[in-house]
Amino acid sequence: MSGIVLTVAQQKGGSGKTTLAANLAVAFREKGLRVAVLDTDPQGSLGRWFMARIEARGEDESLSFGTASAWGVSYEVGKLAGSHDVVLVDTPPKIDADLRPALRVSDLVIVPIATSQVDLWATEGLVELAAREDKPVLFVMNRAAARARLTADVARQIADLQGRKAETVIGNRVAFAEALGEGLGVTEKGRTAPAAQEIAALAEEVLAHLG
Repeated sequence: MSGIVLTVAQQKGGSGKTTLAANLAVAFREKGLRVAVLDTDPQGSLGRWFMARIEARGEDESLSFGTASAWGVSYEVGKLAGSHDVVLVDTPPKIDADLRPALRVSDLVIVPIATSQVDLWATEGLVELAAREDKPVLFVMNRAAARARLTADVARQIADLQGRKAETVIGNRVAFAEALGEGLGVTEKGRTAPAAQEIAALAEEVLAHLG
């Protein structure tokens, strides 16, 4: 049985795609799942995180890494899904025809939205592309400021988009940057910390959405 495929995508840079992909990968791995991360972004940030992880923790049979160009995604995902429970695909910050191969092999498209109007505008092309491929979309409010009026405004506007808004909101926390630089997930640095609890809750929500 093939594993589930999650594509993390957003047209606007700085939305936290790579951070979200890495942390979800660790959270799924901690649930006993075999996880693969696939980096299709030429910047290679997810690959640098994975190499930092190997240096810090050594090889891990339960967490694999691969790279692919846009049109090689289908082939690589097919290989990884055959031997893993979850495949997470990190994509470049652009929305065009090159993203379609990743969407076509996805079971769910996860779209992080930082709390700004610009981020909302940036989702429009992606949502249309996902709809053409008949793929479900899960919007995740990411890097959200606590008690900010703009955060509440963005949350209300997400409800008007073609997709589902995650109940879990990921806060704007230094812990995410610190963990990424160390090749870790926030759940590995302290399970009771707010960042860790948010990622654990989101991982549960994603699995429930697919179940």
